[in-house]
Amino acid sequence: MAEFSYQDMFPVGDDYTEYRLLTQEHVVTKSFEGLDIVKIDPEGLTLLAEQAFRDISFLLRPSHLKLLANILDDPESSDNDRYVAVEMLKNAVISAEGVFPMCQDTGTAIITGKKGQQVWTSFSDEESLSRGVFNAYTKNNLRYSQLAPLTMYDEKNTGCNLPAQIELYATQGDEYDFLFIAKGGGSANKTYLYQETKAVLKQGELITFMKSKIKSVGTSACPPYHLVFVVGGTSAEANLKTVKLASAGYLDSLPCTGNEFGRAFRDHELEAELLGISRKLGIGAQFGGKYFCHDIRVIRLPRHGASCPIGLGVSCSADRNIKAKITKGGIFLERLETDPERYLPKPTCTDHNAVNIDLNKSMDEICGILNGYPVSTRLLLTGKLVVARDIAHAKIKEQIETGQGLPEYFKKHIIYYAGPAKTPESYPSGSFGPTTSGRMDSYVPLFQEHGGSLIMLAKGNRSGIVTESCKKHGGFYLGCIGGTAARLGKECITDIETIEYPELGMEAVFLITVRDFPAFIIIDDKGNDFYENLLN
Repeated sequence: MAEFSYQDMFPVGDDYTEYRLLTQEHVVTKSFEGLDIVKIDPEGLTLLAEQAFRDISFLLRPSHLKLLANILDDPESSDNDRYVAVEMLKNAVISAEGVFPMCQDTGTAIITGKKGQQVWTSFSDEESLSRGVFNAYTKNNLRYSQLAPLTMYDEKNTGCNLPAQIELYATQGDEYDFLFIAKGGGSANKTYLYQETKAVLKQGELITFMKSKIKSVGTSACPPYHLVFVVGGTSAEANLKTVKLASAGYLDSLPCTGNEFGRAFRDHELEAELLGISRKLGIGAQFGGKYFCHDIRVIRLPRHGASCPIGLGVSCSADRNIKAKITKGGIFLERLETDPERYLPKPTCTDHNAVNIDLNKSMDEICGILNGYPVSTRLLLTGKLVVARDIAHAKIKEQIETGQGLPEYFKKHIIYYAGPAKTPESYPSGSFGPTTSGRMDSYVPLFQEHGGSLIMLAKGNRSGIVTESCKKHGGFYLGCIGGTAARLGKECITDIETIEYPELGMEAVFLITVRDFPAFIIIDDKGNDFYENLLN
């Protein structure tokens, strides 16, 4: 018979995070039964949450920026790897100014807190943290993405990005430790759970399984990725919770071996093997090359004998994670990089091979020009684009089905799948990067049949129905660099006008004017798809 033995399932090691002191206010130390008690005012939690979500909307970790810079120094990087890395570093420089957030999807606010038993609060921690989220999103040029269900089918934007996802845990000690995450929809949608069996837990089978799943992630969540596999778990939700924490670097200091009591551990050898595999796939940093992933983490958990959950998730180019802690010494926040320009080499001009496309020409003329170039051709777009995404596409489909036809603007212009963040004062646009193209795939055959959506612009790979429709109707899909919303909003978009559905906010239909807007030909009118052989 086994004897009782307790161990922490997640025995993380020492925390080497560099913190900065936010304030020494709102925290006092009291004594109770011989113990020091850290007492926190509600304003302290509100201030911390507000500053955390502001920081991760505009700043990145130095470690992430170093990985981008490594792409530029690697002689095995493809030209497109380097091009994407430079654009992402330019984006980081603009974002660090604190005006344009790094991504137009400023995410769901997620907070994990571990509250020591010697930390006292006499109020609702969740309410105070939520107020900080509210302040961060309403005071800054961020986007409201949370939809409140009014009925099973009707929704309304909450107008402040609440509610937040807040999970608080009781632990030992006199510290209150936090992880704040801003998780965009594109990245969140690339979280997967596979209910497998013991049969997959063999070296050859597991690596083959993982390789196929890496490819299935595709490019729509803005690689290069921090990619995570978690094998095992006491439940499905425990597995995916571990995926989320690991993708934020929160579990990096786990031990590298397991034991008979069931502790979590990282398999560094398997991580290195999978990273090597990911770099031979040819997918690269969105448009072909080596850097599909910055790094890969593999965590093994204990499991029920009848279950073998395997979770997969990513943190994308908007790697928005930040640690914080409250101690008797004050309120501390992880120090992010405020000078990303030091990672950017000079000169940084990378557009000399691009084809300039005048969007003020007719749709037939533009299609005729694109017809003369192969997939993967780099473009610079100048002129007018129509912006429309999920809800607008659904409404326009209803118009067609009720006999009203397709709006003329869908026939005359390239359709850009995007939704902007707030517009800063004195600028024509806020951060305005592309959204995931695959969500609009089902609309393409119908719209192209009616003479619209002949050229589409967004991020990521698309399904076969889009390739077939473009071949049938003479259409094109252009890929935009995901993860460069700040640069696009500040430097490439010169005018924006709402032309339909203004009540939808960022989901409205816009007419925008762009200058030197970077893109690639991904699907052409001959049925060629740049990603077909890379992802299948």
